[in-house]
Amino acid sequence: MQENGTRGNSLFGATNEARFWDRIARKYAKDPIADIAGYEQTLDRTRKLLDSNDTVFEFGCGTGTTALRLAPFVARIVATDISGEMIAIAREKREAEGHAHIDFQVATPDSVSWPEGPFDAVLSFNVLHLVAARKAALHGVHRLLKPGGLFITKTPCLKEMNLLVHIGIPVMRLFGKAPYVSVFDADELEREIADAGFEIVARERHASRGKDTRPFFVARKS
Repeated sequence: MQENGTRGNSLFGATNEARFWDRIARKYAKDPIADIAGYEQTLDRTRKLLDSNDTVFEFGCGTGTTALRLAPFVARIVATDISGEMIAIAREKREAEGHAHIDFQVATPDSVSWPEGPFDAVLSFNVLHLVAARKAALHGVHRLLKPGGLFITKTPCLKEMNLLVHIGIPVMRLFGKAPYVSVFDADELEREIADAGFEIVARERHASRGKDTRPFFVARKS
């Protein structure tokens, strides 16, 4: 989970989207987190929701920053992304830090082959706005969770941002400078999560400065 711009992790969908993130992965890995205090608050809040015996799934893990930070506090993490290059970087970082109980894979929640309900929690940070098939992804998350398991997510809501963002991203995408991005607000996202079979447990804002357009949701599998 990084917060350097409107992208936290890779998009689920077409091959060209994976290629986009593959192309920029090394540069992206070097970009600083824009709001480090907000990131740390989200990380701390997430850590408190997890248990040392938990098995956790993260989708859109990017270069593995958050999975590596949370690894000491859970039993196992399976962290996934659509970008093979992002996963390669995450594996390099895992080897350097020695976290044997993190499994980095190229996968999405609606495409993995695990049986229903193997995970205590599913994490998704700064990625849902990049998912074209968001309904399928959310239902995939629901299938992966044990009964009562938690879905923890934080995602930019572009409808709450400056109008120039709405105009600029399609233009950038036309020239191959941006991925697919979906525009919605926090209320719309909350309804989508609830419609996928979740009870919303918490809705928070963690930014340390400026307008916070990245709501943090905790949802329980109904």
